[in-house]
Amino acid sequence: MYGARISLFVALAAVLLSVVVGVGLGLLSGFVGGRLDAFIMRVCDVMLSFPAILVALLIDGVGRAMFPNAHETLAFAVLVLAIALTGWVKYARTVRGTTMVERQKEYVQAARVIGVPGRRIMRRHVLPNVLGPVLVLATIDVAQAVIIEATLSFLGVGVPPTSPSLGTLIRVGNDFLFSGEWWITVWPGLMLMVIALSVNLLGDWLRDALNPRLR
Repeated sequence: MYGARISLFVALAAVLLSVVVGVGLGLLSGFVGGRLDAFIMRVCDVMLSFPAILVALLIDGVGRAMFPNAHETLAFAVLVLAIALTGWVKYARTVRGTTMVERQKEYVQAARVIGVPGRRIMRRHVLPNVLGPVLVLATIDVAQAVIIEATLSFLGVGVPPTSPSLGTLIRVGNDFLFSGEWWITVWPGLMLMVIALSVNLLGDWLRDALNPRLR
């Protein structure tokens, strides 16, 4: 349970950063269009061509090479950044598609006619109408972020060794697995499974609750 606290903190911070970056870029891409839209979508295509865990390993490795004697807080920041930069693409593409639909609707056209600035239309009118799918994606993405953090920590490039996350506990317990002290690995592994399953079930419930067709 103590390790789960650290894993959940890293996952929630990474997902929050992913949502902020992805929603912002997706909203801008879908509303402005043109060359900016093409550029952002090509960046998304490049990011999607690499596995998320490899991108996280690359970013984390570069961060550790640049700051070899970094403080523990900076190590957490690098880990959060590494996970967040692999997850913002899905939010950007989802929000872009929804924004392209919303910008053609009457309330946006009416706001443009009366002279409302584009930034205010995006912030006050379009953004609230595209957050439904984002909320569901973010909830499910927490489980994936926890697993990525555990994987990086298991490989020794995640949280500092002095901060026992679930991945760190599994890695340490793996050395004692065949000496009879199996619980060091089994209990963090079970906690990781329970967290991932619980968050995925919550995401499914939110998807059904926010879908008006199922009401």
